[in-house]
Amino acid sequence: MDQKVLDRIKQIVTEHPVVLFMKGTPKFPQCGFSNVAAQVLNACGTEFYAVNVLQDPEIFENLKYYANWPTFPQIYINGELIGGADISREMYEKGELQQLLACLKQA
Repeated sequence: MDQKVLDRIKQIVTEHPVVLFMKGTPKFPQCGFSNVAAQVLNACGTEFYAVNVLQDPEIFENLKYYANWPTFPQIYINGELIGGADISREMYEKGELQQLLACLKQA
């Protein structure tokens, strides 16, 4: 665990209202789960900051320690871990993710 990298992760998630740590990019996802997470955020019509963990080995190795979540993708809203592909898809299907993101736009 590298504290400098954890501090960098914290800076990313606090500077951007919505962050997606994923394998690949939203236009060229490198795994199905990352693709689902990006599609769900796009379907909500929200802007988000994407971090390609395959291009940043330090984040790839240390992100699991930041929020004690071992897998990718990871979605953060207002600095808080929401979850990965399955959780975000469930929240989207229930309308919960749209509500959460709508609150961001009003703030």
